[in-house]
Amino acid sequence: MRDDVHFLFRYVSRLLSRTVVLAIAAVGIFASGCSRGRAITATPVPEVEVTTVETQDVPMYGEWVATLDGYVNAEIRPQVSGYIIKQNYTEGSLVRKGQVLFEIDPRPFQATLDHAKGDLAQAEAQLGKSTLDVERDTPLAEARAIAKSQLDNEVQAKLGARAAVESARAAVEQAQLNLEWTKVTSLVDGIAGIAQVQMGNLVAPTSILTSVSQVDPIKAFFPITENEYLLAQSKDKAISSKHTISFFSNSLQLMLTDGSIYALKGKILLADRQVDAGTGTIRIVAAFPNPGNVLRPGQYGRVRVETSMKKAALLLPQSAVAHLQGSNQVAVVGSDHKVSMRTVKPGATVGTMWVIDEGLRPGEQVVVGGLQQIREGTLVTPKLVHLSGEGN
Repeated sequence: MRDDVHFLFRYVSRLLSRTVVLAIAAVGIFASGCSRGRAITATPVPEVEVTTVETQDVPMYGEWVATLDGYVNAEIRPQVSGYIIKQNYTEGSLVRKGQVLFEIDPRPFQATLDHAKGDLAQAEAQLGKSTLDVERDTPLAEARAIAKSQLDNEVQAKLGARAAVESARAAVEQAQLNLEWTKVTSLVDGIAGIAQVQMGNLVAPTSILTSVSQVDPIKAFFPITENEYLLAQSKDKAISSKHTISFFSNSLQLMLTDGSIYALKGKILLADRQVDAGTGTIRIVAAFPNPGNVLRPGQYGRVRVETSMKKAALLLPQSAVAHLQGSNQVAVVGSDHKVSMRTVKPGATVGTMWVIDEGLRPGEQVVVGGLQQIREGTLVTPKLVHLSGEGN
């Protein structure tokens, strides 16, 4: 009986051990399967848009702050002293050369002219008398009927009378000019400024009545450094693969203070005669067409002109460059579809593209969007897109 109990006990123990082992194995297989399922769903491979780094000859541009000024700026001053009695123009309007802007009281000048004309008539009468005296006494002096000294005095008197006539005639001309100058006219076609005097003011030749600026075309002044000037001279005829660059003959763009680009392009007229010793810059003068007189003297803007050609430049969309902790980084997708974060050095902008000076090689694929979602070593599915850098 004891042997039977012992046999039964061993049989039950073996059966329980096998059941536990099978249960543990089943739990392990189930847990392993669930873990693999969670791994597959937790790490999907993201699809990202990439572009290929391209190379091409790119025109490089320089930008400078420019100040606008009238092509001609005329200060309107009177030629004579007197009281202002009339203003004949609308401030801020377009005036023509020779148009009367102000009138000075002409009465004193008219009186002076009348007096000068009287003096002229008197001098002409004296000349006439002296001429008759000479004509009458010349044959008498030849016949020794009168003293020769008397004829000599009459001849001198005639010369003096003739000089008096010339002097009186000049006085009349001057009085006539002064009378005409009581009508103050514009010296150029242009925009007339605000009047600096009021009706009844006493003005003199030192007084500024207003200013008139010719603004079509309008000038733009901007300084460039001495080095930029020398570089422009040395590369004035640098040849690219498609066209010739000439700093002093290229057209200019004008960007206004509101960020808009002026519709019409300008041209460089000249460089100043000297370099400013204080700033080390030389002033460049350009001109822009200004129909409608939209641009006015005193405005500021930025002029943009092609200065050189960068050959085989690496171009990349600006959206592909991330600014992280003071550096510029791009996400490069390798042949294994893994992301490598790389620091680059951007240069000039060309439309919506950036010229990359350092950090990339031609033909590499770079992520163009969603840089915040990827990290170093991220496995991605690249989708190639083509982006245009036009916009110049």
